[in-house]
Amino acid sequence: MAYRRTPAVQARLDAQRQAVLDGAITVLSKDGYAGCSMSAVAAEAGVATGTLYRHFPSKSALAVELFRTVVSREVAAVEEAANRDGDLTERIVAVMETFARRALKAPRLAYALLAEPVDPAVDAERLVFRKRFRDIFAERIAEGVAAGVLPPQDAEVTAAALVGAGGEALIGPLVNGAAEPDVIPAFVTFTIRALGASDATHA
Repeated sequence: MAYRRTPAVQARLDAQRQAVLDGAITVLSKDGYAGCSMSAVAAEAGVATGTLYRHFPSKSALAVELFRTVVSREVAAVEEAANRDGDLTERIVAVMETFARRALKAPRLAYALLAEPVDPAVDAERLVFRKRFRDIFAERIAEGVAAGVLPPQDAEVTAAALVGAGGEALIGPLVNGAAEPDVIPAFVTFTIRALGASDATHA
């Protein structure tokens, strides 16, 4: 007869796995992917390295799950910004501003997510999540075009360009660990102009 875990055992394993992920996020925020060795994560999580391997069979598997966990939170934050009150252009700008502000609040973590050299499996996840960010922008841009708020344009192309340009613009400040005070306003101005909206109305 196959062994079935009791609810109590499963709950314990789930809590242990979450502790590992929480520990990995802490290490990633301080030392990036380069510092996320299995032993470092296990020490931060307060578990034996062997215990960590029961949940994640390799550093690559841990890195992928870590990336998904952290970036899913970022996606949720920008989705919330996209659904705030305000006209469509303001909501698109709010998405871009939210993305930038959250990155600059945790520069080491954001750099790891956006640009740090990583395992190919994590690079593949980056492409998946870039598409998710693009789709959030594209949906709002398409609404703006349909409503006559924005000039006619290919919403997916504009959205992809905004995501790519936004990430590129942040790399320097993230590497330096700080940003000049005018980075966010410049970010907003760029977004407005890229959309073809009016600076006077929305800047």
